[in-house]
This record gives sequence, structure tokens and C-alpha cells, in this order.
Amino acid sequence: MATNMQNRRIVLANRPKDTASVDNFRMETVPAAEPAEGEVLVRHRFVSVDPYMRMRMNDVKSYVPPQALDQVMGSGMAGEVVESRHPGFKPGDTVVGSGGWQDFSVLNGKLLRKVDAMKLPLEAYLGPAGMPGVTAWYGTLKLIAPKPGQTFVVSAAAGAVGSVVGQLAKQEGARVIGVAGGPDKCRHVVEELGFDACIDYKAGNLTADFAAAAPDGIDGIFENVGGAVLDAAMRRLNPFARIALCGLIGSGYKAALQPIADATVLLTCKVTLTGFIISDHPEHFPPALADLSDRIASGKLVWSRTITEGLENTPAAFVGMLSGANTGKALVKVS
Repeated sequence: MATNMQNRRIVLANRPKDTASVDNFRMETVPAAEPAEGEVLVRHRFVSVDPYMRMRMNDVKSYVPPQALDQVMGSGMAGEVVESRHPGFKPGDTVVGSGGWQDFSVLNGKLLRKVDAMKLPLEAYLGPAGMPGVTAWYGTLKLIAPKPGQTFVVSAAAGAVGSVVGQLAKQEGARVIGVAGGPDKCRHVVEELGFDACIDYKAGNLTADFAAAAPDGIDGIFENVGGAVLDAAMRRLNPFARIALCGLIGSGYKAALQPIADATVLLTCKVTLTGFIISDHPEHFPPALADLSDRIASGKLVWSRTITEGLENTPAAFVGMLSGANTGKALVKVS
């Protein structure tokens, strides 16, 4: 069956020298592969663009291997089973997995998760009911564990992870301050997501704005950005504050990252700083996904997405996401 179908795919053509661009990618068309025993052929409906992919474009040692040149750009996907040689799947099943930027993928059935597209929109399983949501759930509830009355800060607050982080912390009784880029995003964070305040980092008043928003100090930080945003928040830390370090997208995942301006606060405030990669904690995925799915279905957790139409526009969507063009989860609708 698959030999009759053509598969468009986007590969990494060259590595960025500094800022990622659409010129780093190339689209190819090849025959769709046939599934072997235990495998499933999936038609992609949505593919994901995420900050961690920028780091993988560099040929440097990290927690995952670098993206190989001339190979399909790796990413999450949500789609439908076309052909199955695995007993757990049948044509028409809706699934999520790591299929990459292409029309079709052949994946081991053990690496696919069947999802209920009647309970939630299919694309939700790449956002708040998927890896970004679990990242937020684990970092917020397990690492920082905000308490009622405490002050909690999350950077990239309008993004896929940060938007969930703030809502979870708010539901735990914390006072939540978001950091986002521009008045429109800050308005979204406060008025639609329910944060108590939002600091516009583009206004250039980080120190004064943090002092005004957190007069009693900061007890927890969920960090997605790094650089000047993290430095300004750390100046307001209370004793025994907790920091969950999830990402450093503000530093561009470059080899030479901006150092913390004043690391002494980590000692004097007896801070717990934990860097984490959610793939290291697979045991938390089942309870997190169940909890998040229920919150979304009930309306307790609000979420938004920025959807770009057409696989051919995936590189542009990715570059736009890195510069903050999206609100909520950035996705590409393939077909």
C-alpha cells in the first residue's frame, strides 16, 4: 500500500552558524516506506516545533544526539494509522509519536501512544496533554511544589510549557507572575490564563518590574529562558527558594551561554536549583497525562495554539517560534 504514496519530508541540510533560518532545511519527496512486523505506518496530521530542536541542530554533545544532516528533522507528530503490522493498532487509530517533519512515518508500535481524539482535539496531545504539559506538570508539582501564598515566577509564560506551569501553580494556591514578550502576550497571560501579573521583558525594566510585581520576594522560578530574565528574578529570591531549570531559549542554546550574573544568591538564599529533562522521568508520564487530560477536558486548564498550515511552512514556523511569534503551542497542520 505505502509504495503507492509519496512522502514529503523536511531534512536538516546544514547547521546554523548562529541564528537558525529556513535555509538550514530542505524538502524532499520519496516513496512512503512499508511497515515491517511490529511496525505501523502513520499519516501525520500535525507536527510539532519546539525550542529543544534548535539545540539539536548544533553538532555538540548534549543530553540527546545532534540531528543528523540530510535526515528527517525529528519532532513529535499526531496522526492516524494507515497500515498496521502491530496487534495493538488498526487503521484509523489516532496516535502520537516521534515521526518528524514529514507526511508519513513508519514507527515501532511500542513507541506509539494511542489517544482519544473525541475527548480532546488531536493537536492537544502535542501540547498540554503531551510532552510540554508533562514537562510543566513535573517541574511545577514535583520540583518546585508551590505552596499557598508563595510567589511563583515562570518565564516564556505565553508558551506551550509556561502557560501550563502558571495555571498549575495558581491552582496550588500560589501567586503567579509570568514573563512574556510584548503587551499582547502579557494581556493573554493575565486575562485568559489567570496569572496575577505579567512582566514584559521587551519593556527593558526587568529589575524594577520584578520589584513591583514581587514585593515580598520570590519562592519559586520555573525557568525557560535564562540570561537577563533569570538574573532579574534571582535578585528577588527568598531563602530556600526552588528553581526548576527547564530551558535556556533566551540564550539561543549556543555553546557559550550567558553566565548567571550573581551566583552568590544561590548560596546566601540556600536555593535548590534543579535542571531537568522530562524524558529522564518516564514514570511520571502516565499520572501526569491522565491528570492534564482531565483538567483540559473539564475546562480547568486553558490552552492555546498557533497553527501554521502546510508541511512546507514548517521551517518558517520553527524559526518564528524561536523568536516568540507563537502564543501557546506552536504546531504545523500537515494535512
